[in-house]
Amino acid sequence: MRKGAVILDYFNQVFDNRASIYRDSGYDMRLTTKGRYAVTAMLDLALHNSQGPVSLADISQRQAISLSYLEQLFAKLRRGSLVHSVRGPGGGYELDREPGAIFIAEIIDAVNESLDTTKCGGAGDCQGGETCLTHHLWEDLSEQIHVFLESISLADLVSKNEVKKIAENQDRKHLLVNTIDRRVSRVPALSL
Repeated sequence: MRKGAVILDYFNQVFDNRASIYRDSGYDMRLTTKGRYAVTAMLDLALHNSQGPVSLADISQRQAISLSYLEQLFAKLRRGSLVHSVRGPGGGYELDREPGAIFIAEIIDAVNESLDTTKCGGAGDCQGGETCLTHHLWEDLSEQIHVFLESISLADLVSKNEVKKIAENQDRKHLLVNTIDRRVSRVPALSL
């Protein structure tokens, strides 16, 4: 097993165990929808990078993310120099760099997402306005998560067999839906 896979498995076990302990005590250790959707959309873009510009409508359909939400995310990703838009027919978005040069932490940072695992949101007022005993531990965990995500590129994810299989399945469904939509649009309307 690759070192990265071992680290990821360990990270997931520790994170899941710690998250269940924290959920019970009022702490929230999850990445919000904004960060998850941004990473998912960028991974979709990386998977379809060789096909030219990718429309947000296609990403929206494949990933079940609202188009208006994607537009907001991609505005931030564009400002973060991770993507650029291509105008005109066949336009859409392209990665600004190769998938191997775009890291997950950059994506999360670009959409102003926080990976904070402290109860106080990093303010240090966890316990009645004072810093709690474990504040620095959870602050260090937040930093370790960020460092971990700085080491994972879009290319790393694209190369995973599980990701490839999921993407192939999504592409088949997307093609089927588009084919059905085209056929339905050609059926003349009945006049009564």
